[in-house]
Amino acid sequence: MTNFNRMITGKTKLLGVIGHPVEHSLSPKMHNAAITHLGLDYVYLPFPIEPENLEVAVAGLAAIGVVGFSVTIPHKQAILPLLAEVDPIAQAVGAVNTVTLKNNQWVGTNTDVEGFVCPLRKYDRNWEESVVVILGNGGAARAVVAGCKQLGCKEIHIVGRNPAKLQVFAESWVDSPLEVKLQVHEWSALPSLIPSANLLVNTTPVGMYPKVEESPLSIELISQLPQNAIAYDLIYTPNPTKFLQIAQNQGATKIDGLEMLVQQGAIALQTWLPEETIPVDIMQHTLREHLGWAS
Repeated sequence: MTNFNRMITGKTKLLGVIGHPVEHSLSPKMHNAAITHLGLDYVYLPFPIEPENLEVAVAGLAAIGVVGFSVTIPHKQAILPLLAEVDPIAQAVGAVNTVTLKNNQWVGTNTDVEGFVCPLRKYDRNWEESVVVILGNGGAARAVVAGCKQLGCKEIHIVGRNPAKLQVFAESWVDSPLEVKLQVHEWSALPSLIPSANLLVNTTPVGMYPKVEESPLSIELISQLPQNAIAYDLIYTPNPTKFLQIAQNQGATKIDGLEMLVQQGAIALQTWLPEETIPVDIMQHTLREHLGWAS
């Protein structure tokens, strides 16, 4: 646990996270650890906001001078019409997770996209020649699609179980400012897709509590990944998930969801704070310590 040896006064600037529920959010731990390390007079607080109170709460946060706030479930889409400005990435994804007060108006962005991409940039890959296979077609998959477009991936394949939802997902990108070209497939297409997947991303909840012993894909399928493939799970607890355990055993490079969580948070802090250098390592160490993982 981080020890906050600082006084909160009338001059302390406010940041926070809105959601419902929000008491289990890890954001206050990692953000306050970074703020303390930087020696800044800010504090990051969890604000539980029920859906029917969202509009009045957003106005209230502006009224009390909150500098900025994170947005989590269930408000990421609902907040869009309440903002004066939404950047093109957040518009394309259809969700906002970071809001900043600029000239007394709320401006929204989505740091999940760059948060997803950041851990991938550490690896020497020719992304323009890469094929990505994304499991799931929910909200999280949208940020992954935008990230893969940003990387310049050659092919982006979305795999889901519901043909109607897959079609809606594909059509939603047709007039997107990102000009994403997607190929959508039902789950039965996976045996033909996996052997060419340089990047395999799980955006489904399979592997989270209570299904911690489950993987969205079988050992047989994962074993078909090509050499040097990266397996990326957006889930961060348990660590590793069954999916990542299997992938690593098959020789794939694994990336867990904690890296994305920390990176998207660091990008948000960069937006809000006067400091240019955010202590990402402090944020990561704080969360690993909190979750009881070895550093």
